[in-house]
Amino acid sequence: MNWIQLLSLKRFGDTQHRARKDQDETRLGFEVDYDRIIFSDSFRSLQDKTQVVPLSKTDFVHTRLTHSLEVSVVARSLGRTVGEKVLKKHPELVEEGYKMNDFGAIVATAALAHDIGNPPFGHSGEKAIGEYFKNGNGIKFKEFLSKKQWQDIIDFEGNANGFRLLTESKNGSEGGLRLSFATLGAFMKYPKESLPKKPTSHIADKKYGVFQSEVPFFKEVATDLGLISSGNNEDISYRRHPLAYLVEAADDICYTIIDFEDGINLGVIEEDFALEYLIKLVKDTIDSKKYHQLEFKKDRLSYLRALAIGTLISEASDVFLKNEDAILKGEYPFSLLDKCKYEAQINDIIKLSVEKIYRSREVIEKELVGYNVIGKLLDVFITSINNSYENTLTNYDRLVLNLLPESLQKPKETMYLRILSICGFVASLTDGYALQLYKKLNG
Repeated sequence: MNWIQLLSLKRFGDTQHRARKDQDETRLGFEVDYDRIIFSDSFRSLQDKTQVVPLSKTDFVHTRLTHSLEVSVVARSLGRTVGEKVLKKHPELVEEGYKMNDFGAIVATAALAHDIGNPPFGHSGEKAIGEYFKNGNGIKFKEFLSKKQWQDIIDFEGNANGFRLLTESKNGSEGGLRLSFATLGAFMKYPKESLPKKPTSHIADKKYGVFQSEVPFFKEVATDLGLISSGNNEDISYRRHPLAYLVEAADDICYTIIDFEDGINLGVIEEDFALEYLIKLVKDTIDSKKYHQLEFKKDRLSYLRALAIGTLISEASDVFLKNEDAILKGEYPFSLLDKCKYEAQINDIIKLSVEKIYRSREVIEKELVGYNVIGKLLDVFITSINNSYENTLTNYDRLVLNLLPESLQKPKETMYLRILSICGFVASLTDGYALQLYKKLNG
């Protein structure tokens, strides 16, 4: 892979190359991408979607929105740090007009959108959608779908749904948000179809990132960017865009440190215990005198959090730059933090977070609510949209269809697209609205 291709400013529908030299510096193309995401309905809905604790009523627990904004800030720093060094190593990029901030803008934008396709109720929302089809009433649809279409549904993936949201064409809105191909490339952490599942131990094969409905455009983006194909004639799979590693690192840094901080604020992790873990992570950079001058634990925690994030940004950047050649060849199979010198400390924090936060009674009880809510919504809406297609609508179905956005009330031509459109609708709901709809449908 080469950087000039990877930094493509091309957008859906373009027939001519967009040169970096011709860009308006007051509103750079990569920054336009950021603006389009910020103002999208899908991004706005993240303000009431679970990051760690579903349906939390406290004011200090992160939602998907605050998490995404923080990941974007970290990603921008990562992009600029790496971009500065890459430009020195590849002077041809400077000749083409590329600047350090281009890297920051691309990575920040992809990071801003990284959770845009996630359903309500956290990661259990993805599992709940898949469970409905795998073991619930949705199993009856298996015979109507191909193997890959069925895998899309039973292993519903927020990353693939995100790519669909960003790129799906609608009447009068061709190409979705029409983001630059460089931003879409950085967004695609798992540039492959749902099958085969985890064909290798390479980090890019851990999950999948595209539904069957978007495969043609997905291939167009990957080809234009010069991504390395790792599949065969039957299976679509590519090695990652290099900047996707930075998006992943920004996400990893934030959920490692900030989810941990949420656990402390919720009282499920003791402050003294947590401070000890964070101090281990920042032992090389901490100013002990300043730290001990801070009177309150909350201030000491904020100081350690800022130091920890800064430390991991520096470390992730170093790992990327040391392995840039392998990454460009598609031969770097790890996440950046997996190979940093703080791996042991990070794993200790994650282990404690899993035990105390993700598996806490409050989280488990609310995730169970999410399973019931999502299963019910899928059942009611898929039944109604299929009855509409088959001209067997009941009066109840007609009322249900009126709850759908106008763009979804006309049924798609195939069973797969009808099911996927309803899965996408349910995934777009906020925690609160999903619960409200569930209550209404149950009288």
